[in-house]
Amino acid sequence: MPVTLDSPLEDALGAAPAKSLGRAFGMQFVGDLVSHYPRRYADPGELTPIRELPVGETVTIVAEVLSSVARPMRNRRGAMVEVMIGDGIGRMSLTFFAKGMPQAEWRAKELAVGRRGVFSGKVGEFNGVMQFAHPEYELFDDEDAARRRADAKTAALIPIYPATASLQTWQIAKFVGRVLDALHDVPDPLPSEVREREGLLSARQALEQIHRPKTRNDIDPAVRTLRMHEALTLQTALLQQRDAVRALAATPRPATKCGLLERFDAALPYSLTPDQQTVGEQIARDLVGAWPMNRLVQGEVGSGKTLVALRAMLQVAESGGQAALIAPTEVLAAQHLRSIAKMLGPQLAPELMPTLLTGQMPAAERRKAALRVASGQALIVVGTHALLGDKTTFADLGLVVVDEQHRFGVEQREALRAKGSSPHALVLTATPIPRTVAMTVFGDLDTSVIRTMPAGRAGIETFVAPLAEHPAWFNRVWQRAAEEIAQGRQVFAVCAAIDTAKKTVEQDDQLPVQPEGTAGPRWGVVQLDEALATHPTLGSVRRAVLHGRMPADEKDAVMQAFARGEIDLLLATTVIEVGVDVPNASTMIVLDADRFGVSQLHQLRGRVGRGGVPGLCLLVTEAEAGTLARERVEAVAATLDGFALAEVDLELRGEGDVLGAAQAGVRSSLKLLRVVKDSQLIVRARELAERILTVDPHLDAHPGLREAIARRVSDEDRAALAKN
Repeated sequence: MPVTLDSPLEDALGAAPAKSLGRAFGMQFVGDLVSHYPRRYADPGELTPIRELPVGETVTIVAEVLSSVARPMRNRRGAMVEVMIGDGIGRMSLTFFAKGMPQAEWRAKELAVGRRGVFSGKVGEFNGVMQFAHPEYELFDDEDAARRRADAKTAALIPIYPATASLQTWQIAKFVGRVLDALHDVPDPLPSEVREREGLLSARQALEQIHRPKTRNDIDPAVRTLRMHEALTLQTALLQQRDAVRALAATPRPATKCGLLERFDAALPYSLTPDQQTVGEQIARDLVGAWPMNRLVQGEVGSGKTLVALRAMLQVAESGGQAALIAPTEVLAAQHLRSIAKMLGPQLAPELMPTLLTGQMPAAERRKAALRVASGQALIVVGTHALLGDKTTFADLGLVVVDEQHRFGVEQREALRAKGSSPHALVLTATPIPRTVAMTVFGDLDTSVIRTMPAGRAGIETFVAPLAEHPAWFNRVWQRAAEEIAQGRQVFAVCAAIDTAKKTVEQDDQLPVQPEGTAGPRWGVVQLDEALATHPTLGSVRRAVLHGRMPADEKDAVMQAFARGEIDLLLATTVIEVGVDVPNASTMIVLDADRFGVSQLHQLRGRVGRGGVPGLCLLVTEAEAGTLARERVEAVAATLDGFALAEVDLELRGEGDVLGAAQAGVRSSLKLLRVVKDSQLIVRARELAERILTVDPHLDAHPGLREAIARRVSDEDRAALAKN
């Protein structure tokens, strides 16, 4: 049977290798294996610096055998082989255990002095010498034994693959070589004219050259070709999803004269910002369009996205349609409900009956809320993942609003949409997204941006407190907090953990950053509360603790008390990252600030300076100057422009973290494509995908591209992308 990219690995390689690859990397088909690309290439003559190997990590090196001795074990049965390898600068030892001397002597003979090869294992250290215990290895052909092939062998590069402790790089290379030798024609996703114009390789040649390059000059053309494949496949899949939504019929939701929206606007005590007006007009047009709205609204912290979303909810409600807003946390959902009720006022709130529905509500209260939702009495519903449950039904779901999309996967968003008949969808994010990331992650959505901020904001100043150079500044941070409280203002202090003694971080918000050389955060809210209890000034202020493991009603009570001004100092985890609005809060102190990502620090900073009170953000860090961790913190202090910070975040962290694993399927499966470096390529691929789909929507004339999309997007991913 001919081997194709769609052949099961079991058929191509046999049951045992297929099982190993599936267990290690989730691979099932030949296409999965050949798209597992080398991360670098080693020269057979290259000797990797042993002195630079990180202890505790699994690494692969090229080295030469310096000594090899087999001997019996002293205190127990068996034998061992002690080998020393080196690179001309440093040395490391290899230790192998055997059942008896014959086996040990065989190993010592194989690892003869002067043999050179690839060695892989977990780096240890014993008596000051680097060590591999029972490493995997592959020796290069001995020059005397294989003189006829010496020139060809030394010219070939060695691909080094992402590997695991149980599946080494050369094992993967052998599997790849076997399937490439057996592989028949490889369909090309690129139209031939594009391939010729861009100077790219055929799909088959690209796979050969990336896996088995003869020289380093073979690698770049292969990578450029496969990046274009990836970009075109990704953008075409996203545009297909956009077109699938546009093929659906939507229920028009027009605003009416003297209706809910007009009455709401008339009662607003302030004017909409120019961006709010522009985005509002875009949404209003979408809501009366021929297909369901599918729009992303991104805007700075405090730019008024909730107001824009509420105006859309009112327009939908005028025809009896319901709007559901899903938020990532109980605290944020409750905050949204209070904000919406306050904005609606005593006249409109009873007509719309905004209702909260979360998983931690008391059973009786939740049943009442669910009944109001199912009957259509509640025209605005705010909740968490509880809205996705089978028991939650709507009378006429006309609009889905997803807040902080980066916390939800595509499938969760679409599961909520599936509860209505092609409802409109509005996605909100306060995390500014660089253009190419938006095009890559949210390529099926129309995009709007709110940049202008409401009038009357006092602004925020941000300072770094670098304790590595100035340890005394830690006391000054708390003096500054006491000064703000003395003026009648309120202070947030945010920690990376709940309790460092128990090593607990937020359950639903794992930290995105692990600083270099540290085991964990220094401060948890529990430890900070204990420390401040003895502070000469702050020990007597009204303090409270807030974190994600508290019961929902307790969290909500603390947040409401803080909003009412009954708490001076709130010690919290990132549960307060988004949506919390306390105009009297003037100061944000972030401890272990280097443990947070750039966008997360920007979000936290946005909790202050929201009213007429000037905002102050103090980023406390022990990270050394010049480290990547310190760069993140200083980048946030340098600007309030979230869009500029988004670009910095992307540069510092890379797209893997920025895209986020929660984005299902094709969106988080970038292999060679890099959204910063390849931004122009992504734009070209988007334009090409649009041209192709305009004349060939079903890709009948582009079978290679159709097959590539089918391989990249699994049935589950496509179901998530296509649910409506």
